[in-house]
Amino acid sequence: MTPVVVVDAGAVPPRRNPETGLTVRATLGPATGFDALEQAVLELPGGRSEPVAIGEVEETLYVLEGAGTIEVGATAHELEPDAGIYLPRASRFVLENTGPGTLRLLAVRIPDPSPGPPAPAAVRRLTDQPSQPATASRAFRVVAGPETGLRSATQFVGEIPVGRAPDHFHTYDEAIYVLSGEGVVHAGGVARPVSPGSCIQLPARTVHCLENTGQGPLRVLGVFRPAGSPASAFYPDGTPA
Repeated sequence: MTPVVVVDAGAVPPRRNPETGLTVRATLGPATGFDALEQAVLELPGGRSEPVAIGEVEETLYVLEGAGTIEVGATAHELEPDAGIYLPRASRFVLENTGPGTLRLLAVRIPDPSPGPPAPAAVRRLTDQPSQPATASRAFRVVAGPETGLRSATQFVGEIPVGRAPDHFHTYDEAIYVLSGEGVVHAGGVARPVSPGSCIQLPARTVHCLENTGQGPLRVLGVFRPAGSPASAFYPDGTPA
């Protein structure tokens, strides 16, 4: 399997699901040789979706663009950009677009979730979460994880300053979506440019580096499993980063 795969979400052919009314762009998952996580962009141009059943998985959503609501059971939550959503196993949700443009979200499904009774769905806004330090002057904010009921994974937004950090690896599988900025992902002697909408597949223990080649911060949305800290990293020789 190729250690790192980069997919441009905008180049993925959209597929409208007639049962839910959502347009889906499947970006990362089994089709790209990645069984740990399944990533897709969901789009609702207007109105309400039909109920969406997520099955025997846990799922995270993140609002990329637009405004609306999500109804999970009898509870409705307001949605705005940079809102993260945790959906428990076997839940169902309905999206409503209340804004003038398309409601666009990034969905990541976590197959074979950790056992245990599901926690209630939760919606958290990025701006309400504390910023925490990581290696090489990087910072991150955790949006969803075990503390919000997401047993099997962690959802976070990371901010990478201009420059290149040392090569490193993680012990978790990770799916990344570039929110803003320009950069290059280095892995296996190959350098791939990334920009808003780039989706990056990082299997566990892949030695890599995300370099910020732009003029401002490179912001990325990541989901990784098993759950933990985004700051947990190791240099290629195995020493903690």
